[in-house]
Amino acid sequence: MGKSMKRLRVSENRRFLVHEDGIPFYWLGDTAWELFHNLNREEILYYLATRAKQGFTVVQAVALAELDETYGKGNAYGREPLQLAADGVPDPKRPDLKGDYSYWDHVDYTISKANELGLYIALLPAWGNRIHRWPWEKEPEIFTVENAYVYGKWLGNRYRDVPGLVWVLGGDRPLHTRRHFEIVCAMAEGLREGDGGSHLMTFHPTGPDSSARQLHDEPWLDFNMVQSGHLHAKPTNDELVAACYAMSPVKPVLDAEPCYEDLPIRFKAENGYFDAVHVRRAAYYALLSGAFGHTYGHHSVWSMNDGGFVGVNPEEPFFIMGWKEALRRPGAEQMRHVKALMQARRWLELRPDLALLAGNLPGECRRVAARGERFALVFCPNGLYADVVMGVLDAPFAEASWFNTSDGAWIPAGRFPNAEGKRRFIAPASGRDQDWILCLDAAESPE
Repeated sequence: MGKSMKRLRVSENRRFLVHEDGIPFYWLGDTAWELFHNLNREEILYYLATRAKQGFTVVQAVALAELDETYGKGNAYGREPLQLAADGVPDPKRPDLKGDYSYWDHVDYTISKANELGLYIALLPAWGNRIHRWPWEKEPEIFTVENAYVYGKWLGNRYRDVPGLVWVLGGDRPLHTRRHFEIVCAMAEGLREGDGGSHLMTFHPTGPDSSARQLHDEPWLDFNMVQSGHLHAKPTNDELVAACYAMSPVKPVLDAEPCYEDLPIRFKAENGYFDAVHVRRAAYYALLSGAFGHTYGHHSVWSMNDGGFVGVNPEEPFFIMGWKEALRRPGAEQMRHVKALMQARRWLELRPDLALLAGNLPGECRRVAARGERFALVFCPNGLYADVVMGVLDAPFAEASWFNTSDGAWIPAGRFPNAEGKRRFIAPASGRDQDWILCLDAAESPE
């Protein structure tokens, strides 16, 4: 599967991911947690082709899904991933491989087709509720230290030769007890033994939180994930990313679950819904604060929901559209511009630098800034202006331009002496849905 793809590794400066040959890799992920569980082959091809065409590079999906609440329903073909133990509980030591086109054949098919389209699979062996369930959840906790290792080793060996894959432990549940930690580490050990250490490995935390808070020093954790989550309309993921960025030893970090487009804020429709502005801001706040890439999410796509306004309270619309319609929502289409901005510069040099700002603004107008050796970027939500400390770039002049995060267009803003001091740059437009990136590029002459 995916023989033409290159495996991923951590960059030499420990801040980014690169292909095994050193070519930079930009992580533009999508949360498709229920992909294996809910979609048939035709639907999977439609989903993967759409996301590949939109410029995504990673699909985050779960082998043992969260929403399999009534064991026996199975995937789109009625197949379950695990056989049952004597007590009727799914047994992680006994993957169900019987008959034609097993559950795992379906996973194989999906990974292979994703790799053919240039999409990496960030594969969660199991959602966190299989280790630590919330009190209201119906699914049994099926993992022990012993069977987590066995399952991890089996899974690692099965996908040992697939280059387009990253392992993701966890799954949106906290590690509260020693048992939780031991199970996760045992599964990581099994994966490493099974695949011979051939894939990167990370951990998806609950939100808002980061893998670094509890697992940063684990030797199997190659890079950190944060989940800024779905509780706040005002982005705070820059703080989570910056905290990971500052830790030692140095490890790459990204926001693997920011606010989902069209999800009710704080999970209540009365608070309104996250929209394209929210998801764009989450991306740029993270990237200019040290993240090596970013993951987008849509409420109907992660769940592969067909709509129907289903929710805890039937009077309060929770899923407001089906997943096929949701694939082309504005925020999803605009993620390609995030990727284009990063790839337009030597982004492996990019590092956060708030010292570029001569002043800042409060609340939803707060700026973040980052720079490389010959360029600087300032994110200006709501437009307005950016007060910049000049003289930081090693060049006599700075060429300014504005990047429109909505459509990816560039607007020239002039060339200026790069002398020490402060200069104000006025955004082309201001207001909600008018977020811009100010870019300063080093220049050697005034014209």
